[in-house]
Amino acid sequence: MAIDFGKVAVLFGGNSAEREVSLRSGTAVLNALIAQGVNAHAIDPKFDDISQIKVQGFDRAFIVLHGRGGEDGTIQGFLETLEIPYTGSDVPSSAIGMDKAKTKQIWQSCQLPTAAYQILSKDSFDMSYTENILKSLSGTVMVKPVHEGSSIGMAKVETTVQLTDALQEAFKFDHKVLLESWITGDEFTVSMLDGKALPAISMKTDNTFYDYQAKYQSTETKYLCPCGLNDIELEELNRLAEEAFETIGCEGWGRVDFMRDSDKKWWLLEVNTVPGMTETSLVPKAAKVAGINFEQLVLKILMQTL
Repeated sequence: MAIDFGKVAVLFGGNSAEREVSLRSGTAVLNALIAQGVNAHAIDPKFDDISQIKVQGFDRAFIVLHGRGGEDGTIQGFLETLEIPYTGSDVPSSAIGMDKAKTKQIWQSCQLPTAAYQILSKDSFDMSYTENILKSLSGTVMVKPVHEGSSIGMAKVETTVQLTDALQEAFKFDHKVLLESWITGDEFTVSMLDGKALPAISMKTDNTFYDYQAKYQSTETKYLCPCGLNDIELEELNRLAEEAFETIGCEGWGRVDFMRDSDKKWWLLEVNTVPGMTETSLVPKAAKVAGINFEQLVLKILMQTL
């Protein structure tokens, strides 16, 4: 198999707020490819001149850049102009998937379940409206920068003071912020490989929600896979995940995140077109339960470029 891939650029690091996670993901992918004899090389757009990758003889790219500049269609478009095949979703689906607001609008238009929300712009929003916003979104709100991942800049708020503070913090990361009506329940994620659902995972944390600390720093977060759903519930979840993934136009691999409320109703949160690939990341965990080890997983993803 190694001969078929030619020279592979593993793109990771970059300049986004998720740089540190990307460095860990990319290193893991690079090492797994090299261990299997693939002619893979590290490329960090923060320091390396990516305009030279065609001249340097790279045949394809494995994208492990999280966040803006790598997950938003930018690098995908650049690689397409160079006619270099790359892993994951194409330009428009990457751009939409990185935009939580656009993603929710598309899901809503397709009658897929997603929580009530409002979109605020830094340039035009008046902080005196916070009380009305809280009331319109059932009194408890999740604040999310529209174009960030890894729960960066997110907060749960229940008062106007908390909402004001959370918005000021979120606007440091993005000029647009998504406010969602809070969903009380369990969080699940469904990893996608070749457009099909891998075993679902349920995440359990003592934190207020599954935040950056719970994802990357805590040793207390629990990952349940099998996730505890019965066959009928799991079939519904997988169907929703595959439909949500396809609706955005995503392909190859990725991840779809959900909440399940006390009435056992599913709510779509977001789609990830370049999910984490660290030792503690969710896609490798799901693949392992499906009988696919990490080295096999990265090869399957890279094979999508052939």
